[in-house]
Amino acid sequence: DISVLDEGRRVRVQPGVTVRQLNARLAPYGRKFGPDPASESACTIGGVVANNSSGMLCGTWANTYQTLESAILVLPSGTVINTADADADDRLRAEESVLWQGLAQLRDRVRGHPASVEIIERQFAIKNTMGYGVNSFLDHDTPVEILLHLVIGSEGTLAFVAEATFTTLPVHPHVATGLLVFDDLHAANDALPALVDSGLAAIELLDAASLRVAAADQKSPTMITSLAPEQHAALLVEHQRADAAELEQVVGDTRTVLDQLPLSQPAELTGEPHARAGLWHVRKGLYAAVAGARPSGTTALLEDIAVPVSDLAQTCGALEELFERYDYRESVIFGHAKDGNIHFLINERFDQPGRLDAYDAFTEDMVELVLSRGGTLKAEHGTGRIMAPYVERQYGTELHQVMVTVKNLCDPDGLLNPGVVLTDDPKIHLKNLKSTPQVEAEVDRCVECGYCEPVCPSKDLTVTPRQRIVLRRELARAEAAGDDQLAAELRAQSVHDVVETCAVDGMCQTACPVDINTGDLVRRLRAEDSAAPARTAWTIAARHWDAGSRAASLALSVAQAVPAPLVTGATAAARTVIGNETVPAWSRDLPAGGEVRRRRTDPDAIAVFLPSCTSTMFGTGDDDQLGAARAFLAVCDRAGVRVRIPDGINALCCGTPWKSKGMLDGQQQMADRVHPALWEATEQGRLPVVVDASSCTEGLRELLDHTPNGLEVVDALTFVVDHALERLEVDPRIETLVLHPTCSSTRLGTNDHLQAIAARIAPDVVTPANWGCCAFAGDRGMLHPELTESATRAEAAEVAEVGAAAYASCNRTCEIGMTRATGENYVHILELL
Repeated sequence: DISVLDEGRRVRVQPGVTVRQLNARLAPYGRKFGPDPASESACTIGGVVANNSSGMLCGTWANTYQTLESAILVLPSGTVINTADADADDRLRAEESVLWQGLAQLRDRVRGHPASVEIIERQFAIKNTMGYGVNSFLDHDTPVEILLHLVIGSEGTLAFVAEATFTTLPVHPHVATGLLVFDDLHAANDALPALVDSGLAAIELLDAASLRVAAADQKSPTMITSLAPEQHAALLVEHQRADAAELEQVVGDTRTVLDQLPLSQPAELTGEPHARAGLWHVRKGLYAAVAGARPSGTTALLEDIAVPVSDLAQTCGALEELFERYDYRESVIFGHAKDGNIHFLINERFDQPGRLDAYDAFTEDMVELVLSRGGTLKAEHGTGRIMAPYVERQYGTELHQVMVTVKNLCDPDGLLNPGVVLTDDPKIHLKNLKSTPQVEAEVDRCVECGYCEPVCPSKDLTVTPRQRIVLRRELARAEAAGDDQLAAELRAQSVHDVVETCAVDGMCQTACPVDINTGDLVRRLRAEDSAAPARTAWTIAARHWDAGSRAASLALSVAQAVPAPLVTGATAAARTVIGNETVPAWSRDLPAGGEVRRRRTDPDAIAVFLPSCTSTMFGTGDDDQLGAARAFLAVCDRAGVRVRIPDGINALCCGTPWKSKGMLDGQQQMADRVHPALWEATEQGRLPVVVDASSCTEGLRELLDHTPNGLEVVDALTFVVDHALERLEVDPRIETLVLHPTCSSTRLGTNDHLQAIAARIAPDVVTPANWGCCAFAGDRGMLHPELTESATRAEAAEVAEVGAAAYASCNRTCEIGMTRATGENYVHILELL
């Protein structure tokens, strides 16, 4: 839950909200969350507080520690304290007297120990999340405020944070971003003092290995993909200002600085949104992209350190020497150069002889390197177990004992996250290390970063893409260990949780820095598990799709005419006997069948229209509605745009029903029919093929990828925007319109066209912040209605508060799913046009 307070200047939030969701809620107020970690799309506020997150722009002045105003804390004893209450300190004293008294004594002990004060002031002048935040004893006076700030960065070892209230920052709308490329890492670091003095809000470092990985990413901007990095390094820089004139002034001043730097290629600071987004895409997805490019079977280990900026160049050079000494090839250095904070990633195989000893020796040398330069072993990511043995070495015995006392006061029975942050085991960082078994292509690339989880429609029902992959790895481990009982249990549970309740919508791929589509994995598993009778039935359906689609249409029409209890009872019984993966669940909110698709001839057509067969199977549910296919034709006719529909249209399909179920023989049968029909209709590929449902556009493109003589496939939204929209006189009679983009329109990149059409229809267009895939996914919403219900819950709640005049999407089954979820009548956007 999120509660925006004081016109956005403060915000109260619960721990499961992601940083991106929070910033979306704050955006209308011109405000933003202080911490800005690169993993904003996936990291939750609970984790932000637990790690004292900072990020690329906020440094130490607007991190979690500085912006957290109050919180509801649940102590291991069960005591609940809301630190915002006026009597919070008195309540802590009354209910947790030992804790209150102990914190007061530690406060006085730290303040009375000059060496401790000097260490704290030096260590916390840079980004520092090593150990507990003992700077709390200097910065705050009352035990309850000291406790609140000790909990920040404590990684769940002191208390649970049930709710937190933060102060927010203003968004500076005027920005200019650029990439500065240098011949090597040393040259990039040498440029830092001048760049820091220029007032840049962000200075992000990327070494040569980072640039090589980024250059292989098709989503990266041309200036990176065209780069042939050898020893190069780059700094991603950005100015942010509240006023356009002020930005222009500071960019001009920075131009003078840039002219004096030894750059490998000319650099420009740009405010163009697309160019800026491309550069930040590279930086924000860098860790997962680099880790995903690691050799299969290796484990990616990420560390983050901070040193004074003046020592950064020498520290980076020494790190590279350690990489060479311990055979960590293709190790990567990147991070927040402005703060002297860098992350480095190494790839290790602990199953190979001698590698554990090498890792141990490398860690010892790295610790000595960082501490000898007055740095911290953890700047952002939390101490965890890997650095827990080194807390005392960094802070000294006195402050280490203060931290141990804090832990014992808050958690005397050692219940919370034992062995994390503090440990009695000097070798805990070498135990229980994670192996990464080789399983299959999608699984092996995954670094379990979790970027996929917020967009997954099954995340609140069964498992997420990350969890699907983890389960595949656990199954491989069980099989390798000969644990037949565990392997059998995992296989049995995976049928429903991993396979049946995956929408195979590919939204995970849109968020994945290494381009994994877990839906491909699930489709392959469905193909492997499919029974021979089912494969035969779907292959026959492909050969006789005209009859099959009409039969589905007739069944829905008959169901509407029969008393509902009879139909629901009959389908429920059939699902019990035959299985819920074969028999759909019927409900009264499903429409009757639709119209048969008909041929349309026009020798002067500029495109071939392939109306989706979903318009045959699912009617509009309202006699006054046109349906997507008729709406598209009406728009084309009014705009004077001529299209044709091919012969034998009722037997043609995009192949998605077979693809999603893993019925590869049937999919190939359909491809063998569709390609010749469209090749002829398009005059041997001279004309594009237009499809009126986004999922069918995507499906047809994939279907034709495996056939000779490629054909151009265009979504109806794109075609209308390019050929018809400007020819129409549109009277925007709808005041407020709610849009539901689809997973396919997102993957196709047509959401901008959906918005463009919507903007012509209504002056007020609302796309819910909680928008996500509806998971109806063809027939998945009928086979597993609980999946769609779970996937749409947050969006439906938001839609209920809008009170719009119309609701639109761009895919028939998605419209059905959203109508079911919200009780509002969703139609195709072209019907409204």
